[in-house]
Amino acid sequence: MNKWKLIGLCICITGLYAFTDIRSNKRQVQGIRVQFTGPDALYMTESAVNKLLIQNYGSLQNVPQEAIVLNTIESVLRSHDMVKSAQVYLTVNGELNAKITQRHPIGRVAADRQFYLDDQGTKMPLSANHSARVPIITGKITGKSLEDAYVILKFINEDPFLSKNVIGIHIEEEGDYRLKFRMDPFEVHLGGVADLKQKFDNFKAFYAKAAQDKTLAQYQMVSLEFENQVVCTKI
Repeated sequence: MNKWKLIGLCICITGLYAFTDIRSNKRQVQGIRVQFTGPDALYMTESAVNKLLIQNYGSLQNVPQEAIVLNTIESVLRSHDMVKSAQVYLTVNGELNAKITQRHPIGRVAADRQFYLDDQGTKMPLSANHSARVPIITGKITGKSLEDAYVILKFINEDPFLSKNVIGIHIEEEGDYRLKFRMDPFEVHLGGVADLKQKFDNFKAFYAKAAQDKTLAQYQMVSLEFENQVVCTKI
């Protein structure tokens, strides 16, 4: 007798889950909520996200939940130039939630066609909504020189002193990179991207000593191109 009761109970539970699932699928989308996550929520707006969804799906309001393909919506959102990642899910209340992380620019290329270089080293278009305060990259822009500029920018962004003071990278040639500083008149000749830590450690030691001696304004050029040396030219 207990065996049949257990079987009957299992059938009832299974039926209840199936009924609940059917009811859930017949529910309609009650609204759309867009959330921007991460430090950069400046380059696209909620209205731009809604416009992108409408262009691809029409209005999702009151659409049956069973007709919503979350992976496809995520792919559409990730296709936007300003989106780094996107996660889409439905809540128990029938709300469609889109969590979006925007791309993070770390440099701006000043060429005939201007664009950002993002934290993944890929090209990112400028935004009509916000202009990022990042170092400007000028000079001879090539695939190789942009790869090197990305390596330099990553190093700069991980160093509090450099990220505060470096405002530009000028590409004289591939392997010949020069830095511009916010408050100082001199240009730093970095050379190539090899041994960046050693080069910048030497530079910071020079900078601290020159700042203490109040002689920073006397220098026109500071070269880090030679191994374990800081070579300076005065004005």
